[in-house]
Amino acid sequence: MRLLLTLLVFVLFSDCTAQSNSIQLKKEILNTQPKLVVGIVVDQMRYDYLTRFYTKYGEGGFKRMVNEGFNCKNNHYNYIPTYTGPGHASIYTGTTPKMHGIIGNNWYDKSLGEMIYCAEDKTVMAVGSNSGKERMSPHRMKTTTFADENRLFTQMRGKTIGISIKDRGAILPAGHSANGAYWFRGKNEGRFITSTYYMKSLPKWVQDFNKSDAAQSYIKVWNTLYDVSTYTESGNDLNDFENGFKGKETATFPYDFTKLKDKNEGFDIIKASPYGNSIVTDFAIAALDGENLGKDNITDVLAVSFSSTDYIGHNFGVNSKEIQDTYLRLDKDLERLFKALDAKVGVGEYTVFLTSDHGAVEVPSYLKSKKIPAGYFDSKGFEEKLKAFVAKRFAASDLIKNISNNQVFLNRKKIALLNLSLNEIQEAIVNTVINYKDIDKAYTAKTMRTSQFTDGIEKLLQNGFNQKRSGDVIFVLDPAVISYSPKGSTHGSGLNYDTHVPLLFYGKGIKQGHTVVKTEIIDVAPTLSALLGINFPNGSTGKVLEFVMK
Repeated sequence: MRLLLTLLVFVLFSDCTAQSNSIQLKKEILNTQPKLVVGIVVDQMRYDYLTRFYTKYGEGGFKRMVNEGFNCKNNHYNYIPTYTGPGHASIYTGTTPKMHGIIGNNWYDKSLGEMIYCAEDKTVMAVGSNSGKERMSPHRMKTTTFADENRLFTQMRGKTIGISIKDRGAILPAGHSANGAYWFRGKNEGRFITSTYYMKSLPKWVQDFNKSDAAQSYIKVWNTLYDVSTYTESGNDLNDFENGFKGKETATFPYDFTKLKDKNEGFDIIKASPYGNSIVTDFAIAALDGENLGKDNITDVLAVSFSSTDYIGHNFGVNSKEIQDTYLRLDKDLERLFKALDAKVGVGEYTVFLTSDHGAVEVPSYLKSKKIPAGYFDSKGFEEKLKAFVAKRFAASDLIKNISNNQVFLNRKKIALLNLSLNEIQEAIVNTVINYKDIDKAYTAKTMRTSQFTDGIEKLLQNGFNQKRSGDVIFVLDPAVISYSPKGSTHGSGLNYDTHVPLLFYGKGIKQGHTVVKTEIIDVAPTLSALLGINFPNGSTGKVLEFVMK
């Protein structure tokens, strides 16, 4: 009898212990969410900026993420065009322009008959500026972001704040339900602003930041962080492939902004320097306290976009000393941000991802000097030639309404009025432009709608094709051929120099490691959603990168 009682007590004790362990395990599972997710987008960051400058980086910025986090080395954009607006939208929505509708930074609106801007919203007003040009919101983005889904999941208690030099870099990642999105107004103001989409007046912490004259403190000399002779990972400082600043004869260090400011749109000169990244870092750190981000167990989202890298890349090109110095300085700014997160949110209590909205091509004139195929597309000449062809072929003028973003938009009303065949005109354009110099491929909208491509440039085009918003004909330029000035560089293609960008994860819930398995930019949002245990963005087409998570 005593033995039976002993066994019964043991069984009951074991069962209680098992239940206790199960409850504890469930608590641990439910409490794996970070207090704060920080999304970092470095505008126009090619993957090789991570590796080219690696030995010059310190231990607390890029290297901290690489060495302690997870590095997806073969991460690509899976659509065309690779521009800032579509890039930021795709990262946070987990889908492509085909679904989220941001088909460019600007595009021709077929219903309005005019060019529109991706974040423009004439129903709102600027807050913090009297400018009529800062009326912005995310209303043109058709799907939710993972930040939106986090807001819904937490009954709107989890905050979302977006910050960037560029309005679209702050607005699109933050999503539709953000508590705030702030961007930098340069010109003669030098302050962070927002719009009435979010609020009626700037919070006190933002007002205090603007009153601190932080922008004025960056109107100073930009010289290299280290001796310029040590910048062996980039080309000569004096060359024929860079634009520079108005008021300075050569595009060479140093740049005295106190002397150059007035000839370069006032405080806008900060945008085109590493100091633009620094002031964004200053503002992001101020937001941690100002918005009480990561202060409780309800996950908040901070979306930070460093846009100055893009301005500098356009101005000076991929191989410039200016680009190298910018990334070495950004590395220091990242270290500052991570230290602030350690102190204010807590080590191991936050999760960070870092990626880019697109890469960039080497300056074609530089490539040509090295006997590498490259060139420049004559957009104006192309338009004149194509309009003349269509007018002659179909005995009618004004059948082409617009040519932009490597797309041709036809005058469908006039085509219908003249009882012409839309499909026939589309096919005729494809058949003629494919013979034009510098054009590699061309497809009709009908082809994009009715065919199912599984690989190659054609698949990328289809992922970027939005039936309601895209044009009647899409064409692709030859590799390293751009429509741009012979100095500086740009982006937009589906080639590796534009699609291959970093993807780093670090912090709570993230493994240490790396992979060369191909990942896509649309995988970021579902991965973060899985980490948070929330619904995926409503248009998400990416996959969860389970190998990056513990």
